[in-house]
Amino acid sequence: MEISKVGVLGAGLMGHGIAQVAAQSGYDVVLREVDQERLDKGLGRIQKQLARAVEKGRMEQAEADAVLGRIHGTTDYNDLADSDLVVEAITEDLGLKLEMWRELDPIVKDGAVLATNTSSLSVIDQAAATRRPERFVGLHFFNPVQQMALLEVVKTVTTDDESLAAGFAFGEKLGKLTVPAKDKTGFIVNRLLVPYMLDAIRAYEEGVAPIEEIDAAMKAGAGHPMGPLLLSDFVGLDTLKSIADIMFDEYRERRFAAPPTLRKMVSAGWYGRKSGRGFYDYSGEKPVAVDPGL
Repeated sequence: MEISKVGVLGAGLMGHGIAQVAAQSGYDVVLREVDQERLDKGLGRIQKQLARAVEKGRMEQAEADAVLGRIHGTTDYNDLADSDLVVEAITEDLGLKLEMWRELDPIVKDGAVLATNTSSLSVIDQAAATRRPERFVGLHFFNPVQQMALLEVVKTVTTDDESLAAGFAFGEKLGKLTVPAKDKTGFIVNRLLVPYMLDAIRAYEEGVAPIEEIDAAMKAGAGHPMGPLLLSDFVGLDTLKSIADIMFDEYRERRFAAPPTLRKMVSAGWYGRKSGRGFYDYSGEKPVAVDPGL
């Protein structure tokens, strides 16, 4: 099947990035949010990213204007009716996602492919909530979508070959490295990465080393571009906890359990870079490690 119009549900951290890269790849995009304030914030992020690309000489102004011209913001599900592919990127909450699909599914045209950007939830649980489970795939992008090269393409037990092929073709047109993944909680990357970040938090809790030393050691000793605690802040501590809870519920293994420090920081509203504080303080020019004192 040929995809020309893409619907994106959610204009937040992931959704605005998916909308931007899709528009940059020539797709007409409908970006939907629950209210105008959140929609404007998401569109503003896209405008800022494009302006930065122009400023750094990576894009001409005319091209940036054309990308923005291909993105239509809306708060109305009906504007997604003629989309060929719809990708959801809303809050990582199964109940909210199921409610959304039940409302949207009857609106979107027959033959369209539906996709979830979930980072940890079972894809089949969402597919089964629609009247077209055979036309449902997982498309797990990574943050920031504009920079990260990987796209995990997830096939469920009901996904047909045409829909799966459409998911791969979409990712390849976006310039992503598309990797097939089975519909198992956490897929490939989070199955391996989340326990690593949680272990780093446990190492800090147990006094193995301070925050900066843990991060510096993993950068220099393992060749990682970013230490695990700074990476946790970058992912979002609330997001990390949510993924950990989902994976622990599925596998019941300690390595997937959210450590007490993570749970307390999330309760305090310390989500990392997006809230201004996590394992590091982001109020200055450079992140500064701070002891959570928990």
